[in-house]
Amino acid sequence: MDREKRSMKSKSKPLFAPHMSLYTSFKCLKESEDIIMAFDGIVVANLAHELRRELLNGRIAKIAQPEADELLLTVKTPAGQKRLVLSASASLPLIYLTESNKPSPMTAPNFCMLLRKHIANGRIVDIRQPKLERILIFTIEHLDEMGDLCRKDLVMEVMGKHSNLIFCTEDGTIIDSIKHISAQVSSVREVLPGRTYFIPDTQSKLDPLTVDCDAFIQTLREKPTVLSKAIYTSFTGISPVTAEEICFLSGLDSALPPGEYSEDVLTHLFNQFSIYLSAVKDGNFQPQIYYSGQEPKEFSALPLTHFSEYRAAAYDSISQVLENYYAVKNTITRIRQKSADLRHIVQTALERNRKKYDLQLRQLRDTENREKYKVYGELIHTYGYGLSEGAKSMEALNYYTNEMITIPLDPTKNAQENAKRYFDKYGKQKRTFEALSHLIKETKEEIAYLESVRTALDIARSEDDLAEIKEELITAGYMRRKFTKKKVKIKNKPLHYISSDGYDMYVGKNNLQNDELTFGFAVGNDWWFHAKQAPGSHVIVKSGGDELPDRTFEEAGRLAAYYSSMRGVEKVEIDYVEKKHVKKPKGGKPGFVVYYTNYSLVIDSDISNIKEGD
Repeated sequence: MDREKRSMKSKSKPLFAPHMSLYTSFKCLKESEDIIMAFDGIVVANLAHELRRELLNGRIAKIAQPEADELLLTVKTPAGQKRLVLSASASLPLIYLTESNKPSPMTAPNFCMLLRKHIANGRIVDIRQPKLERILIFTIEHLDEMGDLCRKDLVMEVMGKHSNLIFCTEDGTIIDSIKHISAQVSSVREVLPGRTYFIPDTQSKLDPLTVDCDAFIQTLREKPTVLSKAIYTSFTGISPVTAEEICFLSGLDSALPPGEYSEDVLTHLFNQFSIYLSAVKDGNFQPQIYYSGQEPKEFSALPLTHFSEYRAAAYDSISQVLENYYAVKNTITRIRQKSADLRHIVQTALERNRKKYDLQLRQLRDTENREKYKVYGELIHTYGYGLSEGAKSMEALNYYTNEMITIPLDPTKNAQENAKRYFDKYGKQKRTFEALSHLIKETKEEIAYLESVRTALDIARSEDDLAEIKEELITAGYMRRKFTKKKVKIKNKPLHYISSDGYDMYVGKNNLQNDELTFGFAVGNDWWFHAKQAPGSHVIVKSGGDELPDRTFEEAGRLAAYYSSMRGVEKVEIDYVEKKHVKKPKGGKPGFVVYYTNYSLVIDSDISNIKEGD
């Protein structure tokens, strides 16, 4: 951390400082278009390993179909009751164990009724994954209508928009599926009752768990693409993220084509490929979620060492990974969806004010010559007594610069009238300059304010946060209150963190919270932090009269950097000062403060190691 004290007694510093049940979550995520999911064959292998441990020999007690493309199986095992979700959603296919329940429709769909007829109270005797495909096959032992013991397979295919749940006899004849696929829909494979089930090999990929070195090298060299893509397009179950990891572990540039590498280098790549996948064969999975700050970026069943810039959080269960990952992802997605209208209002106002600001600056530039016109008028008054009638210009000594200048004249006017014309022009431009200077200052402050609201929308975590920002926009005149004229009361608290040294640190999530935090909650010797000249949160550290340790200053600075428009920037300059030196100017907008003397530090915006309080 670089830190120094800076004095600004000569001029005040204006500043805008705002901060700037799981099934429902998954449904919201299904509607999102920007989901990137590493649900590859390795994750499915981890699921197979986990489900065998948790469900094998368990009996299916309940079968429900809460969504058109989703099953919820309740399985009784010696360790207790387990719930298994099998979702064949086209946009978000998932398999995971959960403790949550979900209401089912009053009338069960046909597929659900069929499963109840055949496998209710059946025993799960096998769970397998063919090759490293994104497919799980549950073999269920049950009694048929004659009381004879028989087996059937419930196949879960996790294949993006082609995901499906298929119920088959032991010999592979399809009984029914949750989605019917006819020949008109797919020329590759029909999924209809009576058809034979098979796994379509449309891309001719090899099994990564059984491929030998020669086939590995030959297959890669036949691919006219970069190394990482050659890997994930050649072998089943390998995602682009996993391919990048294997290249990284091998020390190879994933952006070069395989043909650029010698056979020895590709042999080295195969060895690393085999070592990485040996964990899958041995069942040594390490489920993890990778975070950028508080936001989950990716998940995996095996470590991703090339994600060194992200914080890794380890879990005991891949089901926990999926549940946590998509629950948090949903919160972010849902808030973004619900804030769309507010963002549109703020963005529209921002664009309007920026256009106005540019126009005002152009108009201000037109007044730059005003002093010249004043000088012209004074010189005509001084030297114009000898002007001849009809003169179009006059030469005069500019006694301000001691240079000769030529002054254009209106030949139809006398000297006094020409002087008056220039004085009038000077007066008009002076008044325009003064008015525009004031308007430009107001417009600039308005832009800064709107940018602070936009930053608050970026860091909003809940609907209460959005409601508070909406109330602020109504108060500021950007929105109208609907149905009632009464101000809405919102109970919303700032974010709370605890420093490594035990000091409470509070972060305002919007302009209203910033004002309350700084001028209603903090006392004189508490410390105030904010990103320098950037929209962001007020951060207050309760000092209790103590001299704060350097580490607490650093952590508070990181919070101020993270909860600002500078989030993600490698180095952010932070102003900090005792709260008693922060003032609210009369008539200032929410979040607007001034201070005259402050300290400064430069720090990153990584808050992953800062403990969040209640």
